[in-house]
Amino acid sequence: MRAQQLRRAGFLALATGAVFGLAACSSTATGGTGDGEAAGARVAISVPNGIVVLDGETLEVVDEFDTEEFTRLNPAGDGRGVMVTMSEGFQVLDTAAGTTGAAELTDLVFEADTAGHVVSHGGKTVLYADGTSDSTIFDTEDLFAGEALPETETIPGEEAHHGVSVVLEDGSFLTTRGNADGRSTVEVLDADGERIAISDQCPGVHGEGTAEGEAVVFGCENGAILVKDGAITKLDAPDQPYGRMGNAYVSETSPLIVGDYKHDPDAEGYLLHEVVVIDTEAETYEVTALPEGVEYTFRDVARGPGDLAYILATDGSIHVFDPATGELTDEFPVIGAWEGPAEWQDAHPAIKIDGDIAYVTEPATDEVHAVDLTTGEVVASVTLDAAPNEIAVASGR
Repeated sequence: MRAQQLRRAGFLALATGAVFGLAACSSTATGGTGDGEAAGARVAISVPNGIVVLDGETLEVVDEFDTEEFTRLNPAGDGRGVMVTMSEGFQVLDTAAGTTGAAELTDLVFEADTAGHVVSHGGKTVLYADGTSDSTIFDTEDLFAGEALPETETIPGEEAHHGVSVVLEDGSFLTTRGNADGRSTVEVLDADGERIAISDQCPGVHGEGTAEGEAVVFGCENGAILVKDGAITKLDAPDQPYGRMGNAYVSETSPLIVGDYKHDPDAEGYLLHEVVVIDTEAETYEVTALPEGVEYTFRDVARGPGDLAYILATDGSIHVFDPATGELTDEFPVIGAWEGPAEWQDAHPAIKIDGDIAYVTEPATDEVHAVDLTTGEVVASVTLDAAPNEIAVASGR
């Protein structure tokens, strides 16, 4: 196991060498609250060649920044920062949520070859580079502790693939393994780098979610991998050999994980009409078909109040899904009916939730809406100068 131990030891590096100077041109000068009061939640929206930062309550534009043509947005986990996937790596967007400062697309970049998944859990944020399969780890609370990037630990990957890693509170490191020909392995290392569990029974492994009690699920093309207390359990999908879960929508106060689901490998497009519920305590995997006309993509599911799941469907409504019963319990009309994207990168409606508020994008009208999930009412809307694509919320907490 010496090789495994070496992967965890001796890779502590100061991140100052990973800072790049990128253009961060602001098209407005309206950042901050202007009255010395701390800002609340902020919403980051990617548009073609740019990012727009909105006030989480009013949806007024706080600031706008120029970027590369297509960027992905992921919360850094500290309630303030957003990781922007750029060609050089993960660029840090400071939304200024919870502060008295101004929003800023900083010139700080965590270097990465093909920046991919961002996972924040247990006080650690992990940045995954698909081009090397390296995992860069830092203390979440240190992101804005100084003017430079925080200290990082890099755990080198073995072979490049589209993967993901997570660090648990006891220091355990969970990661995927694969190569250019495919990926099917999940590995668990303890805090000393010793391998304690491994499984190669997860073809097409994708996505990760951590539920109550640090039960972690990885999606597979024939089910899912469940990791609890250092042990791996394979959960089989009811459809074999293909029943794919690609993304996990979790609440860390619920043992139930909701996942997207597809049982036909030849189905065209990106619209889905079934969801999977994994009970991490009972170790069960159940699929629920949604009513006719209720379809969604990977961007259209989020967990919210009551640990329920909220599905933004093609009929333009948010459908409330109770994972405990497998039933839809309510419906909130929000946007116009829409069709699925030709490519997954194409702008199409998305939903993110902070507290009782759902933020919904409507690319067809260039709008973003805030919805009170306790009443179903749209409480704020804004029309942008371009179609919204990716969305990330910084809670300010």
